[in-house]
Amino acid sequence: MIGILSFVGFTLLVALIAYLATKKTDERSSDGYFLGGRSLTAGVIAGSLLLTNLSTEQIVGLNGSAYESGLSVMAWETMAAIAMVLTAIFLLPRYLTGGLTTVPQFLASRFDVTTKTITSILFLTGYAVVLLPVVLYSGSVAISGMFDIPELLGVSESAAIWICVWGIGITGGIYAVFGGLKAVAVSDSINAIGLLIGGLMIPFFGLLAIGDGNVMGGIQILVESNPEKFKSMGSETDPVPFHTLFTGMMLVHMFYWGTNQQIIQRALAAKNLAEGQKGLLLAGFIKVLGPLLVVLPGLIAYHLFEGGLDKADSAYPMLVAEVLPLPLVGFFAAVLFGAILSSFNSVLNSSVTLYGVDIYKQHINPNASELEMVKNGKRFGLILAIAAMCIAPLIANAGTLFDYLQEVNGIYSIPILTVIFVGYTTKKVPAIAAKIGVISGSLLYIISQFILQPMVEDNGGTYPHYLDVMAVLFLLNTGIMLLIGKLKPRETPFELSYTKQVNIEPFKYVKQMGLGVCVLVIAIYVYFA
Repeated sequence: MIGILSFVGFTLLVALIAYLATKKTDERSSDGYFLGGRSLTAGVIAGSLLLTNLSTEQIVGLNGSAYESGLSVMAWETMAAIAMVLTAIFLLPRYLTGGLTTVPQFLASRFDVTTKTITSILFLTGYAVVLLPVVLYSGSVAISGMFDIPELLGVSESAAIWICVWGIGITGGIYAVFGGLKAVAVSDSINAIGLLIGGLMIPFFGLLAIGDGNVMGGIQILVESNPEKFKSMGSETDPVPFHTLFTGMMLVHMFYWGTNQQIIQRALAAKNLAEGQKGLLLAGFIKVLGPLLVVLPGLIAYHLFEGGLDKADSAYPMLVAEVLPLPLVGFFAAVLFGAILSSFNSVLNSSVTLYGVDIYKQHINPNASELEMVKNGKRFGLILAIAAMCIAPLIANAGTLFDYLQEVNGIYSIPILTVIFVGYTTKKVPAIAAKIGVISGSLLYIISQFILQPMVEDNGGTYPHYLDVMAVLFLLNTGIMLLIGKLKPRETPFELSYTKQVNIEPFKYVKQMGLGVCVLVIAIYVYFA
């Protein structure tokens, strides 16, 4: 009962603070609703970026990978820091110069409206079919298991999942649809603090258990007993071979942190360029420490359970049950709930933004007022939330499905990144090149991963790692677009115009601090090599 009370209390406190922080924001305008009035500061941006990224799939999944394969999987965390630095220095100044609300808006001015619409539909399809239902289902499994909802309410396991799905969905829907981006970002920032505290408790108590009450002793025993697990450079048979850090890994991170609407919308809402850059750099620095939350517990679990677990993905939940004192379970569950909620409401809010700005205003009602655009975006968000809540409980195997869908995301991630990269680095590549780039990129990836790879492997052959495939396709798509630009260039070179939405004076030390973050990442790899 104490656990449930602390869970409810912390969750309500976050909601109250988010409500008070957003009372004065004018959410009848598109800037007010979709971008929080372009008023977010560095701390809020950093907290929201981190918590939007972190959810049950990542906490459980990466620790499971670490349990199985060791420290090399930290690339999914540490390399993200470099991508954030590149976004802060290269992409964000251009986004804010153009006064963007959505990433596809740039494609309309650089290429044409059709390119923007195709990209927005790709984003919305990925969010609706992939992210929302999976986040809801996996989060519901975690909460149901932590509080033993079937026994508590006297219902079946499937009924408990339905209850949790709708509880998370309705709460997340209220934040995202009725509160707008600022409510999402403020609640994310508070939950991020809780997640850092709660997340660090797990390795702390785990190391105490290994070291018989001594954390430093626990670290020494862990490293000396399992030296093979503490190698930063993955072998060719590991989930993240070391060479992929220089091929597709950085491309995936650049798409996710630099062009993914769900993530970058926080930086687009910055009160000025300097605050946006500071927010990204702060998030990047903290991201370097991410392995403490999503890798170290997996290594501790490997030692404590002597590598004897049947399923690697059970490492984190079993470690929590093993080492966390009972009075802290409610607080940790509330923190985990915040992470689940953050991922759900962030995707939902970005979907509302993409629909309202890029679909409704552009194609359905071009004469719509700002208030009408916001209202119809909210209606779309409600429909999307209800659909996700209906689909989520039907997912039978979230872990396997999520891994599969992560690879499926490559169908649109690399083509979109390619088009945006070429759009900003060239001036004469025409609209037809962008459309061909998106379509050819998607088709070539589908042929590679879902036709050629099964054929090769069924015949006993080995197929390139999917991150290598992404790198090859990025270069190929870029080459196709540049060739079209050479043969049939735009009549007038593209010039990025300053819309004066926010001050674009850069943060004075952005390059120095960015370099510092990159050096820190390299130092970690060298130390654990």
